[in-house]
Amino acid sequence: MLAEEVATALRARIMSGELRPGDRIRLEEVASQLGVSITPVREALLHLRGEDMVELEPRKGYVVAPLSRQDIRDVFQLQGDIAGELAARVAARVTDGQLAQLRLMDRALARSRKAGEIETLEFDFHRAVNRITEARKLSWFLHTATRYTPARFYSADPGWRAGMREDHEALLAAFAAHDPGAARTVMRRHFVDGADRLVKHLDELGIWS
Repeated sequence: MLAEEVATALRARIMSGELRPGDRIRLEEVASQLGVSITPVREALLHLRGEDMVELEPRKGYVVAPLSRQDIRDVFQLQGDIAGELAARVAARVTDGQLAQLRLMDRALARSRKAGEIETLEFDFHRAVNRITEARKLSWFLHTATRYTPARFYSADPGWRAGMREDHEALLAAFAAHDPGAARTVMRRHFVDGADRLVKHLDELGIWS
C-alpha cells in the first residue's frame, strides 16, 4: 500500500468522524491496521499535514486538526460548484451515444446492493460524465476536492442511495433535454445533500461537543 492509499484511508476516517479533532494518530497503530510499514504512514501524514488534516504537536506527535461544520460545508460547496459547471457543459454537448452509455452505467448502479460496488460504480459514472467535457484541468480540481469525501459512509447509507438514484434520473433528464441550468442545479443539490448528511452524522457522534 502506497503512501497515497494510506492518506486516503486516514482522510476517510477523519471526515467520517472515526478519528476526531484532537485525536492522536499513532504511526505503529495505523501501520498495523493497514498492514504496512511505518514509512508509508509517515509519508501519508506529511501529505495530510500539508492539507491541514493533521497537525504535528511537540512531544505528542500527529493529531487530527480542527474540523468545523463550516469546513465541511465549504468543501462540499466547492465540489458542487465545480461539478455543477462540468455537468452544465455536458448538457450542452452530450451526444446520443454518450447519453446511452451513461444510462447503461446508471442501470448497473441501480442494480447494485453492495456498498463497495456502489462506491466504485458511482465514481465511474461521475468520471464518465466529467470526461465528456474534455475539461482536463477542471476535472482534476474536482478530483482533488472529492478526496475529502468519505465515499464508503455514503454508499452504506440507504437514504443517500435513494437520493442518489433520484439525482441521477434528474441529471440524465437534464442531459437529454440539453438543459445546462437544470444539470448544474441537480449536481449542486447532490453535493449539498452530501454535506447535510455528513454534518448530521458528525453532530450525532458529538465530535463538536
